[in-house]
Amino acid sequence: QVQLVESGGGFVQPGGSLRLSCAASGLRFSNYAMSWYRQAPGKERESVASISSTTGSTSYSVAVEGRFTISRDNAKNTVYLQMNSLKPEDTAVYFCKASYRWSDYWGQGTQVTVSS
Repeated sequence: QVQLVESGGGFVQPGGSLRLSCAASGLRFSNYAMSWYRQAPGKERESVASISSTTGSTSYSVAVEGRFTISRDNAKNTVYLQMNSLKPEDTAVYFCKASYRWSDYWGQGTQVTVSS
């Protein structure tokens, strides 16, 4: 049974930082491309960052480029999202996704709130 468990969310003031983690189990983690998505209230879920399974190449949405960094540790079956210079518009539930061929798996999400 595949499980993705996000952690690290919370409340932070504008300009602050958080690091999200997503621990995976029940799959061959190194085969999977990993992504972070977010969904704000009343808005559609949007892609934030992704990291490939092989080369570790990364991509980011325009909204977070230069502020967020995605990384993975295949030995720990974990993907991270370091979020710096947080803004109120980054407030959302953040989800991780594992993708391999035709299979996608999602975590349950972790809330990030940026407010003064």
